[in-house]
Amino acid sequence: KIYKSNYETNSEWEKSNGQKEPVYSSYQSMKVCVYMMTDVALKMEIEDGANATVFELVQSIVSEEQLRIPRIAGTIFTLWMTSGLLELQLKAHHKPLSIRAKWPTLLNKYAHASESRQRRDEPILSFQRNVFFPLSQEERIKDERILELLYAEAKYNILEGRYPCEVSQYIMLGSIQARIELGPYNPQFHTLHFFREQHGRFLPVHMRNGSWNSWLRLSGKDTPEVRLLEHYRRLPDRKLHKKYLEFCWTLPYYGSAFFQGQIEQPVRGLTSLITHQDIPVLVGINAQGVYIINNVQCTLLVGLKYEELCWDFAKPSQEDNPDCLPCLFLQFRVVENGTRVSKILQIFSKQAVMMDALITGFVEELKQKMTSNGIERTSQGFDSNADATGSQARKDTVHNILINKLRKLTLATFDEEGRCIGQMGSWSFSY
Repeated sequence: KIYKSNYETNSEWEKSNGQKEPVYSSYQSMKVCVYMMTDVALKMEIEDGANATVFELVQSIVSEEQLRIPRIAGTIFTLWMTSGLLELQLKAHHKPLSIRAKWPTLLNKYAHASESRQRRDEPILSFQRNVFFPLSQEERIKDERILELLYAEAKYNILEGRYPCEVSQYIMLGSIQARIELGPYNPQFHTLHFFREQHGRFLPVHMRNGSWNSWLRLSGKDTPEVRLLEHYRRLPDRKLHKKYLEFCWTLPYYGSAFFQGQIEQPVRGLTSLITHQDIPVLVGINAQGVYIINNVQCTLLVGLKYEELCWDFAKPSQEDNPDCLPCLFLQFRVVENGTRVSKILQIFSKQAVMMDALITGFVEELKQKMTSNGIERTSQGFDSNADATGSQARKDTVHNILINKLRKLTLATFDEEGRCIGQMGSWSFSY
């Protein structure tokens, strides 16, 4: 392995299967461009740029006078190398120039793209939220510069469909964004026609491309543009970045690292199995759990907290076959027809090994916290007391929502004895 995960790496990273490092003269000064989520590009000239580490570059960024961000930002944000094919959070000791030189190798191993698309890929170095930074600490941040950076990243995830929400919530968030970017309401400029022309700027991609009347079933007097304008007009100019973030902090998938994958569609019969196509998904992973998201339709297919799931990673059965992908298996329990059963979801992805490593890291961290707090828990598996929290009404609501969503997935079903009692899709050929 040349790369274990986005966040967990080993000494083999530097070996890169024998790939030679580019040779640079000692202490060669280099120009480095780092992109902020606020659409600011920071150009820096770094001494000995070839050997500059992520830690050193982050310290240079937070020391940049023009940015005016406090040094504590170095613990909240870090450097990522990202493109449309792959997103990697870098560790403090990594050398970005070295990783950029190995980018084609990483794409070949982890990207879901053709060779020609990989050759055209150009990653950037970006300053983004550290996936390991605790949400509890983030919620106490008061510095406006840091809040602005966090807001910009949350806005990106909202507009790109990575943070599924209700329509009314998208409109609320879009109105806050409009107030931040447009300033106070001006009836001469901020008309309904303006928002019809600019709605793609403030609403997520799936709402821009959809048909309002069929998708939302709203009357002409209650279109999203009308509602966006009405919310925008009434918003006070107070702590807007914080207001936007306070809502995003309530989303279970906030702060996730995202990986590309695919899952099978539910099919009936052999013909459908042969002709159907898998559904591309994003797998969001944060300190709380794992979330499978259809970011084209902007819907959460299933979300599971670590206390509710088991997982496993499997290498492809035919490693020489490019169409045979590694898999991540997620197992969780539900009550179906009055009987407690286990469901298993199979996620196909070249990035499955990275998902497995990140989940493992978060679960180990969770175990350590619970041990230090004197809380006993089961090993990897299900907590027998997991259903004891929350009111029964809330549990029933969550259960019904989950069951409705599971009908859209291809799952295997097992009874309490571990016997497979239901198969769908490719699972039908496994038993």
